[in-house]
Amino acid sequence: MSDATPSHRTHKRAAIYCRVSTADQRCERQELDLLAYADRAGLEVIGVFKETVSGAKTSSADRSERSKVLDLARQRHIEVILVTELTRWGRSTQDLVATFNDLQAWGVSLIAQTGLQLDMRTAQGKLIATLMATLAEFERDLMRERIKSGVQAAKARGVPIGRQKGFMPVQRRKGAQVIAMRNAKHSIREIAAELGISTGTVQRVLKRGKAVTGLLAEN
Repeated sequence: MSDATPSHRTHKRAAIYCRVSTADQRCERQELDLLAYADRAGLEVIGVFKETVSGAKTSSADRSERSKVLDLARQRHIEVILVTELTRWGRSTQDLVATFNDLQAWGVSLIAQTGLQLDMRTAQGKLIATLMATLAEFERDLMRERIKSGVQAAKARGVPIGRQKGFMPVQRRKGAQVIAMRNAKHSIREIAAELGISTGTVQRVLKRGKAVTGLLAEN
């Protein structure tokens, strides 16, 4: 009778995520560096996900490869996500905090080759999470101030802010804020998240705003 014992997987499963901003850049260097890092750390790489997309892009459609990595994390197929630096993963501090909270709930660590590790089981992870949450709140405060400033500027230009015929209640209440945030270069997804409304509502407000602007231009 053999006295061999069954082998068990001891290596954590990892997904590598690489991103460059322009078509003339390549992900190969990131991939090679992260594969070497994974080998040194004893991680089992189950997939490498690469995409070319600007850091300013915010929709899930623009970050399809990142969405695939998040799906793996959600389904508990991986325990670690490897990136060369956190800016390759997060679109903003708020996005970084939001995805980190999701990953933490799924038991997945986000590790940057630079040494930063977002894992609440470590002292470093707790410190970074606290700092990021503080920065995210600061960004939200700045956004609120820009919204107020935009609304005031719109009123000064004579733009209708109150109730408008044909608007749904939410659109009436949030219309000016939506337009002000859009003028401040915020994405539709960011506007929806900040104001607590759907992206469809944001799009309808902006579409109506364009229509009104067009009529004013014709007159």
